[in-house]
Amino acid sequence: MVHQGSCHCGRVTFEVEGALTAALSCNCSICSKKAALLWALPKQQVRFQSGLGDLGRYTFNRHVIAHRFCTTCGIHTHGEDAGETAEPNVYINIRCLEGVDLGAIPLQHFDGRSF
Repeated sequence: MVHQGSCHCGRVTFEVEGALTAALSCNCSICSKKAALLWALPKQQVRFQSGLGDLGRYTFNRHVIAHRFCTTCGIHTHGEDAGETAEPNVYINIRCLEGVDLGAIPLQHFDGRSF
């Protein structure tokens, strides 16, 4: 299935291909403050249609995840593996996807505070 997504102002748009069967709820300091629910996918399953130049980048702690956000409206659309990995992942904030019933998506809790 293909899901369409965007930031609040619409400058950053993307589509994601895959079955959204669960989302990750991380309790690290940044994820808990922005209330992101994340869907981890291989990078090749995410296609940005507009706004790559409008994305800001923030890293902290070990700098292994680049937290990406629209520099116009501030919405966190996704994160990306920033470290050296064989297959980089993208972590889509499912709150930015169109037509997703958030209550129907099972959540897996991740203890990011321990890292």
